[in-house]
Amino acid sequence: MKRAPIIATAAFFSVLFVAMLVYICYYAYTNRVALTDNSYNGRQQLLLAQNSRGEIRAADGTVLAYTSNGQDKETRVYPFGRTFAHIVGYASHGRMGVESLSNYYLIHTSVDLHDKLEAELEGEKYPGDSVVTTLDVSLQEAAYEALSAYRGAVIATDPRTGRILAMVSKPDFDPNRIGEEWNEIISADGRNTCLLNRATQGLYPPGSTFKIITALEYLREHPEEVDSYHFNCTGHFSVGEDGIQCFHGQVHGQVDFASSFARSCNSSFANIGIGLDHASMAKTLQSLGFDRELPIDLPSSKSHAVCNELSTTADMMQLSIGQGTTGMSPLHLNLITCAIANGGELMRPYVVSSVVSEEGKEIVSYHPSGAGRLMRAEEAVALRTLMEGVVQNGTGKVLKEAAYTAAGKTGSAEFSSLTTDSHAWFTGYAPAEDPQICVTVIMENAGSGGEYAVPVAKRVLDAWYNESEAGEE
Repeated sequence: MKRAPIIATAAFFSVLFVAMLVYICYYAYTNRVALTDNSYNGRQQLLLAQNSRGEIRAADGTVLAYTSNGQDKETRVYPFGRTFAHIVGYASHGRMGVESLSNYYLIHTSVDLHDKLEAELEGEKYPGDSVVTTLDVSLQEAAYEALSAYRGAVIATDPRTGRILAMVSKPDFDPNRIGEEWNEIISADGRNTCLLNRATQGLYPPGSTFKIITALEYLREHPEEVDSYHFNCTGHFSVGEDGIQCFHGQVHGQVDFASSFARSCNSSFANIGIGLDHASMAKTLQSLGFDRELPIDLPSSKSHAVCNELSTTADMMQLSIGQGTTGMSPLHLNLITCAIANGGELMRPYVVSSVVSEEGKEIVSYHPSGAGRLMRAEEAVALRTLMEGVVQNGTGKVLKEAAYTAAGKTGSAEFSSLTTDSHAWFTGYAPAEDPQICVTVIMENAGSGGEYAVPVAKRVLDAWYNESEAGEE
């Protein structure tokens, strides 16, 4: 009788041990990618000693990165050099871009036993699996060339699926020379920021592109007053000692809600901003992703905007035109633009579409998935109408003569109280009636968004349109 408690206790701990073992195995399997990629895991080196790192390819199969074997030395080669630097990344001295995002698959192999045996007989490594991205070579090259020598970023996405089509950041670097130039890149003075992906990690005052959000909030709070709204712009707006002026003091005269947006009238939007409900605006900002992680696997910064019960009249003026303490990443602005173009629903952005073996067998595939509804469909329609007006009657007129229809919003964002210089912004999509591509541009210290950022976006959209036309022939 005395043995019964001992047996029961032994049975209990045996079951507990088995349960823990099952859980550990389950955890290790479901988190195998993160565990393998952990820098403390020596298994990475074992896999690299056995497998040759796989290729990274564009959506059409063009090779963007591969491993070259010669004279007992492996070299990672990037055929397009600087053009895909930030989004494809590098795989030595740490990793970034797709090289980091898909490292687990690139160092694994899925070749069959017969091919492994052949490789062993020839004294070669097993070929690693290859990663196929959503990137479009023509769009990437167009974005890279259009940005020219300016610091900034360009990102192009498909609003219907979330596919990232192009992503450029400057200043850049040559991933083929990352080892040779590493010490210079990470120099102690901290002035070399070429490794920063400005498309996802850069934070800038959004300037007038933020009027998209201010307009959305006004539509929500005053749906019956939109058509009757009017304002007389004298180039300056003030309440007491607090005031702002339109870009370069431009006088817009009598404007309604649509023309205030199309012509990017700061005075009118400051007037709108001071009348917004603080709690409602704060809720809108939160729902649009401010001060929250963005739904993307690439490293990204949190955008920041403040609206609360302590916000002053001056704060609301600055917030309504995207100035003051507001900071936003190009990626975040692009996602909001995508949601507008996609009827209010945001698709999760992604850059890897599949993983394939050396023989072309699909190992893993990724498909479009929703990331939530940012606004009602009717709100998206209203914003699309306003953005079409920017191209037809406002600051985005460079796109008016394009062979396709387009819509968007420009921005000229002041970034220092010591200068009147500004960053140039544009975010938009095409075709206006059936959006298939969204493009967001930031050009640091360039000037007017309409004069500088819109032409850059147009070159990317032109490349997309030429591709679309060629595909239909």
